[in-house]
Amino acid sequence: MTTITIENLTFGYDRMGTYLFEAANLNLSNQWKLGLVGRNGRGKTTLLKILLGQLSYEGRITGQPTFAYFPQQVKNPEILTFYALSELRVFEQWQLERELNLLACDPEVLWRPFATLSGGEQTKVLLALLFIEEGCFPLIDEPTNHLDIVGRQQVASYLRKKRSGYILVSHDRDFLDETVDHILAIEKTQLVCYQGNFSTYEEQKARQDAFEQAQNLKLKKEITRLQQTALEKAQWSNHREQDKHNKSRGFIDTEDRRKSPGAIGADAARMMKRSKAILQRVESQITEKASLLKNIEEVDTLKMSYQPGHHRRVLQIENLSLGYPERPPLFDQVTVELLQGECLALTGANGSGKTSLLAAILGEFAGVVYQGEIVLPQNLVISRVRQDYEANHGTLAEFAQREGLVYPQFLNNLKKLGMERNAFENPIEELSMGQQKKVELAKSLAQPANLFIWDEPLNYLDVFNQEQIQQLLATVKPTMIVIEHDRHFVEGVADKLVVLGE
Repeated sequence: MTTITIENLTFGYDRMGTYLFEAANLNLSNQWKLGLVGRNGRGKTTLLKILLGQLSYEGRITGQPTFAYFPQQVKNPEILTFYALSELRVFEQWQLERELNLLACDPEVLWRPFATLSGGEQTKVLLALLFIEEGCFPLIDEPTNHLDIVGRQQVASYLRKKRSGYILVSHDRDFLDETVDHILAIEKTQLVCYQGNFSTYEEQKARQDAFEQAQNLKLKKEITRLQQTALEKAQWSNHREQDKHNKSRGFIDTEDRRKSPGAIGADAARMMKRSKAILQRVESQITEKASLLKNIEEVDTLKMSYQPGHHRRVLQIENLSLGYPERPPLFDQVTVELLQGECLALTGANGSGKTSLLAAILGEFAGVVYQGEIVLPQNLVISRVRQDYEANHGTLAEFAQREGLVYPQFLNNLKKLGMERNAFENPIEELSMGQQKKVELAKSLAQPANLFIWDEPLNYLDVFNQEQIQQLLATVKPTMIVIEHDRHFVEGVADKLVVLGE
């Protein structure tokens, strides 16, 4: 067993003007299966890059094993997958086929161009490549983004059976519960390790936060009392200062007439000195109390521009079957009714036709409607969260203007989603994937709409954001269609469920 020791790790990007890590210390075993969690933009991927030696930092990291990163960038995705992977690492064919079988993935995918594989298949072949080389410590960054529910279960089972340790970044709490035995949390600029899976971490963190919130409340009350005392002492000090000047100018009260001028001045000076000493002592206590306040992670309540329409029935799908010429239908006949204020969740394996069904509802399906019909009210206003939003570009102000958004409302959504203000000036294309997803989501939240259609809204979002969104939907109850593979989220928001491919 090797211990990875992190001492006084400090790192920050100059243009951000803030530290992602500041004097962070930690000891980790390379046998632990670690789930790395934290807010978007707080440094999860940055920490992996530091461990890989790709970024310079202050401090020291010792006991480092040989790290291997997922996902590796395929250089030539147009060639056969076997040869595309051979450009990344030396391996024997049987080794890769063994891992693919363990991942419930047909080794036949090796003899298809990498670019033609589904997102789930690409994830599995890259994970298989990652675990071929023994003696490496895997760093696994967001493996669930392109996996359906079945794929997530297959990969979770694969990782759970591995004897070696790893660091896994994921925002799927169910997936983390099944695959990790320790949680490495980025809390503000520090690294904190918890024993157990994500649910255990949540319970421990909730108890810790509740205690610290109570302590914070107590400290804030003490600070308020001390500030009032400081104000009173400052006023007393000012009065003593005025008394000193008055007495030095001959304005003496009856009692002081018996004293010599020198004694009167000395009394006033002593009183002023005493009042200032008391004031300094109180201010010192305020500073001391303020330094004890915990910087607790707070999640703001989101707002949504939902505008219920005049129609009780927002969508009617009758016996619908979609496909492409000379191919079998994507799914059997689908019949479903969506009423105002309901959330319809579409689930199913990758390739089962979920996104195609959304495209058909929006009138954008490029294939063939074999049978059935889709009925929507006229003049229905729809807001979307797209799965592919790489076309978003430019500054936030330019983006808001193109999309017809109220700019302050759009920025407020981003702030509540946890995007740091120092990222507001960056072009969208330079933001992290989590930050880019927040731009797409904040756009939809700011658009007044009768129907919201969200295609995999949770990809790249941290668990804080997921709870925010789930709470928002439970409160607002918008009319919505959502595609999502996160079981916890679907169970929390869906009124109706359509499973394609069954």
